[in-house]
Amino acid sequence: MDFWHIPVIDQHAHNLLKPEAVETLPFAAAFTESDDPIILQKHAATSLFFRRSLRNIAELLSCDASEKAIIARRRDIGFQKLVLLCFQTANLSSVYLDDGFLPGKILPWDWHQRFVPVRRILRLEYLAESLIEQAQSFDDFAEEFQSKLDPPSTEVVAFKSIAAYRSGLKISSTSLEEARSAFGALKNGTSEGRLRLSNKPLIDFLVFAALKVAARLQIPVQFHTGFGDPDLDLRLANPLHLRPILDEPTLREAPIVLLHAGYPFVREAAYLAAMYPRVYVDIGLTVPFLSVAGMKSVLRQLLEIVPTSKLMFSSDAHMLPELFYLGAKWGREVLADVLEETVLSGDLTYTEAEMTAERVLLKNAKGLYED
Repeated sequence: MDFWHIPVIDQHAHNLLKPEAVETLPFAAAFTESDDPIILQKHAATSLFFRRSLRNIAELLSCDASEKAIIARRRDIGFQKLVLLCFQTANLSSVYLDDGFLPGKILPWDWHQRFVPVRRILRLEYLAESLIEQAQSFDDFAEEFQSKLDPPSTEVVAFKSIAAYRSGLKISSTSLEEARSAFGALKNGTSEGRLRLSNKPLIDFLVFAALKVAARLQIPVQFHTGFGDPDLDLRLANPLHLRPILDEPTLREAPIVLLHAGYPFVREAAYLAAMYPRVYVDIGLTVPFLSVAGMKSVLRQLLEIVPTSKLMFSSDAHMLPELFYLGAKWGREVLADVLEETVLSGDLTYTEAEMTAERVLLKNAKGLYED
């Protein structure tokens, strides 16, 4: 089976780094979630993902499959031509960018529009941090936060929360008084440097506020779940912690997307998507960051129970344009291999497998975000 003819909606990715920011990092830094110098210098380049990616990128760029040759070839091509090559070869229909990652080092979301249609994902915690720094009072902050969400700017296609990173996914209803007190403590404790919101009562209050808007306006809310950068407490990133939110009657109409297949809590994420009408799950980051066997294992686990109308592709690409290509390549190829298995096992016919691929790569995201 071959799905390269199907254009993909990459429903969760991040802005490319400015070329000058890329030059400050080891090439392998884009292929690991770790930022530890020892990992970057000694270990990242030995991962299966990195070794496989060297060969894939070398084939794309028509050069030797060594880091040195690839870096030289990238410079010869030039940054903008490299972006165009990666995006066009990936056959991207559109890309949704969360521009709250590495602010100050990334290119603006609308810069990417010259290569592919782009919509913006509004990261709630990043928005709150910027508003808290400016606000003189909690009431001013809460009013401005609400105004940015209700309604959001026209370029915004979804909200996103990284509560999993900051205070965990055990999100509960918080009173106005608790949020006000948390805001005051945060403002009083703010020192020089960028504010980092990690106060659980305030984060919970803001996520609830966003979910209420999402339920009314039918705006999807993406939640980071499962593995990620090293400042994450993985135990608190299990998507099952979201059950109270999913069972809250006032929020049941909010469309929710569980990012990264909840890995390693894949079956937990799959269960939630299978049980709750407004819960979806995506495969980003697991594809393409895992080994080929790992990517197939994740997709198999999801397909054990998740209706194929609730499963979506994304790459979680960031930093380098090659990651958008690698995500699209392996998303299609792993999907083709696993769906071939479902045909051989009798779960699907070839026609149904083709329809499933079109749903996962394109139609489910189009229906959720654009229709």
